[in-house]
Amino acid sequence: LIRIREDIQAGLAKDPATRSALELFLTSPGLHALWSHQVAHMLWNWGLHIPARIHSQWTRFWTGIEIHPAAQIGRRVVIDHGMGVVIGETAIIGDDVLIYHGVTLGGKINDTVKRHPTIGNNVMLGAGAKIIGDIEIGSGAQIGANAVVTKSIPSGAVIIGPQATIIN
Repeated sequence: LIRIREDIQAGLAKDPATRSALELFLTSPGLHALWSHQVAHMLWNWGLHIPARIHSQWTRFWTGIEIHPAAQIGRRVVIDHGMGVVIGETAIIGDDVLIYHGVTLGGKINDTVKRHPTIGNNVMLGAGAKIIGDIEIGSGAQIGANAVVTKSIPSGAVIIGPQATIIN
């Protein structure tokens, strides 16, 4: 119950177009995908991998957001306009992260090792950003729209453009 309240408060704080908790609760595919992921993640951790994958695929069908059940997601994460978001199996996302539509946290290699990004706390991932590989995005970083990031980024950095240029 506390987590539900936190998620709703975070969604309202980060989405000025949403007018009420009820509106967010009823209409936010990002919120629904994150809550559904908690169920799939629990099933995954219990060793029920196929039911977890089926659950996550149904969530993808209904929300347009694909989150692997093994991905680790922190508290108060907000997915705004989530269509096309993909979060891979070994991705780790910290607390208070804002993810816009079309973001991919993808792998670079085809092996059963840590191959997806680790995202720190208080990070913003702009629309269409592609964060690829076993890299780290430091806390407080901001990744601009359509940036392609394949190397670790320090805390507090602001990244823009398809070549992931640091501007601060």
